[in-house]
This record gives sequence, C-alpha cells and structure tokens, in this order.
Amino acid sequence: MKSSVEVLEDNKVKVYVEVDESEFDKDIDKAFKVIAKEVNLPGFRAGKVPRKVLEARVGMGPAREQALRDAVPNYLAQAVKEHDVDLIAQPEVEITEGQESGPVEFDATCEVRPIITVPGYNGLRIELPSVEVSDDDITAAQEQELAREASLEPVERPAESGDFVIVDIAAERNGDEVIGLNTEDFSYEIGQGWVTDDFDEQLTGASAGDELTFTSTPKGTEEPADFVVKVQVVQTRELPELTDEWVDENMTEFATVAEWTESLRESLAEQKLSVARQQAGTKINDALAELVDIDPPESLVNADLNQRVQGTIQQFQSQGIDFEQWMQATGQDPESFIEGMRGQSEQAVKVDLALRAVAVAEEITVDDDELEREYARMAMQYNQKAKDIRKAYEQNDAVPELISQIVKSKAFDVLVHGCEYVDEAGNAIDADALIGHTHDHDEHDHDAADEPAADEATTEAATAEDA
Repeated sequence: MKSSVEVLEDNKVKVYVEVDESEFDKDIDKAFKVIAKEVNLPGFRAGKVPRKVLEARVGMGPAREQALRDAVPNYLAQAVKEHDVDLIAQPEVEITEGQESGPVEFDATCEVRPIITVPGYNGLRIELPSVEVSDDDITAAQEQELAREASLEPVERPAESGDFVIVDIAAERNGDEVIGLNTEDFSYEIGQGWVTDDFDEQLTGASAGDELTFTSTPKGTEEPADFVVKVQVVQTRELPELTDEWVDENMTEFATVAEWTESLRESLAEQKLSVARQQAGTKINDALAELVDIDPPESLVNADLNQRVQGTIQQFQSQGIDFEQWMQATGQDPESFIEGMRGQSEQAVKVDLALRAVAVAEEITVDDDELEREYARMAMQYNQKAKDIRKAYEQNDAVPELISQIVKSKAFDVLVHGCEYVDEAGNAIDADALIGHTHDHDEHDHDAADEPAADEATTEAATAEDA
C-alpha cells in the first residue's frame, strides 16, 4: 500500500491511497469467505465453499464490493496512522480506481484538528473570591451560632427585614378560600420570600395592629388571590451577649471567646481557600478559552455536545428519573435542551485546543514512566491490573489519546502554577497557599468536564478488559 497526504484549506487534508492488485486480492479472498457463510450449495458445508466455486456461481462482482466495503476503511486507518492525521470527523471517501478490477485507488477528504497558538497564556490574571477572613466574617459566624439561643422581643416600631411578625392571613380567590393560605398566629420572618413574590414588601413598614389588603399571586400558582393580613406583633431577634461564660456553656470545645474566635478564624480561612480552589480551575479554563481566536470546529462541538447529552440522560436514569417526564414537567423540548448545552461544548473545545497549544509551546512530552504510572492509577480506579489496562489501550489503538490527555493535564499544571491570583479588590492571593494542596505534577485530574467528549475512546479502552 502506498499513501500520501495533501494539505487543503479549512483544516482539511486529502489522503491518497493506492493498493496493488496482489494485496487487494487477499481482501477479496476474505470477502469470499464471508459470502461462503451465506451461501448454501449442495455437497458443501456452510462456510466451506471454495472460492473458485463461488466465483463461478456468484461472480467476482459481489466479492469485490464486499472487499471494498471492508478493506478501504482499514487501509485508510493505516494511512491516517502513518501520516499522523488528527481526524476529528468522518472522512469523505471516493474510490477512484479498482471498482471492477485491478489495483485499488481512493482518496479521503479528512477534517483535522486545527493547530493554534495562544499568546498570553503565561501569567493569566485570575480573579477569585477573597481568602482573607475579616472581622465581619467572624461576627457573622458567631451571630449565626448565637442565634440558636436567641429570643424574640416585641418592638414598638415598623417591621424591617429580618424581623419576625405574628400575623393572621386570609386569602380568597373569587370568593372561595385558597387552601393552605388561611391561618392565624402565623410567625413569619421578613425576608424569607414565602407566600407571594411581594409578601415581604407588603409587610415591611407595617406596625402591630395594621391590616393589610392586597392582591398577589401565591407561590406555586398562576392565578392571583385577594389577601387580608392582620399584623398582631412585630418582634426582633435578641441575641445573647457573647461572653466567656456563654462560650463555656454552649461551645463544648472552647472555654473563652478568644479561643472560639481563633478557631473560627482558622476554619473560615480554610473554607474560603477551598471555595477559591474550587473556582480556580473553571476560571483558568475561562481565561484560556478567551485567548482562542477561532470558532471551534462544528464536528468537535457536536461530538462533545452528544456526549454531554448522553451523560445527562444516564445520570437521570441512575437516579431513577424518567428523562422525558422531567422534560415535560420543566416545559422543555429536546431541541432547546440540547441547544442549552451547546455553549458549554463550544467552551470545552476551545479549552482543549488551547491546552494542546500550550503543550506544544512548552514542549511537553510524556515518557514511558509517566505512562506506566497512569496505567497503575487507572488500574486502582477500575480495580484491574495495570497490564490489562495497558493491553486494552493498545488493542483499541487508544494509547495516543491517553498520552494526549496526560500532556494536556501537564499543560494545565503549567497554567495553574503560572497564573496571577487576585481577589475582587485586586489584592494578591498567595499562589502557594492556593494550589499547594491541590496539584501534583504526577496527577492528571484537572476538570475533565471542561474537555471535549471526544475522549470517549479512552474510557472504552480502560474498561474493555472487564470481562
């Protein structure tokens, strides 16, 4: 077999393949064996009819057609591998010679993954929530705990957000009571957003003894109702005084306010750091995608979109939820649901292209030891032997894609360690504190949800040996 590649426009190449007659005759022989299984001739067992007999009975035409259907994809795959063609869509194949006899020639127009550059990837400025614990943070946390022991005290003033009111509620629609909305002595905290969209607004500014009348639509319904709300009492929440004695009595691990405050400061700092870490990966991907100045190839977007949709359906099924019923209940149709995910897929494809560009710029490679460590990691994940994982990848010809994933993860690590991290006010965030506990150069676990779903082959390879 001979093959060559011609570069075309719009991220396409044309692969030319020539197969000599003697080589293709082997494929014809295989095709006759397939036909033999489908032909019943007296005196021959099924599948044992000699080729010459079949040639005489059915002719060369059907066998040649069968051979072209079966062999051309294999020859194309060999040529694609030989020339390292990074296919991203089904090729358009045209057989130009050999449909009836002689050597076989064909060409395939192939869409390939675009190769881009992303100037400015070094030193990306990533804005994250502040990791500093303020006095207000400490006060809010302490007040939340103090509120458990709070008391409600009547006040002689108009109600404000956060106050409690004791009210009688009467609601009617066309002269009939609205079920569930007629009650007495109902204690309600203004600001909870219950009853109707404007219920809190109606109560704000009301005083004890006021009677409010208004028309509004109850939550969970579509038709308005007429309300009469009588305000009996306006109450404010009185927190107990924060003292060493209160801490000693109510916080079992601490004896003083100072001890509790110091512990709160440490725990809040860790919580804020955790939130920033969780957002960092997404923010880096967003910033990286902004550097991509081409439209993502539609074939890659559709491949990612398809897998996202399938993944969502499978998730619903695993939770025992009928996806079609859920769609009906939420008033969605399949087309709008799928299109709603397209933006995520476009973003994921851009991130994928950009990470590959960073890997090229940084001359990132994967050695045999790293590949073996990845097999070992997956072996633990899938509860299999590393050699079986390796064999599955090799048999499925998925090793190059696995290497690509490792390379992209290493490229992501380069970005993580090269970013400038700041909070909303522009204050610097200590990068070592932020990423020190989350990234190890030997691990390849950055947010896979933001990568294209074209990596499905690697998952199949990893589980191919389950049996």
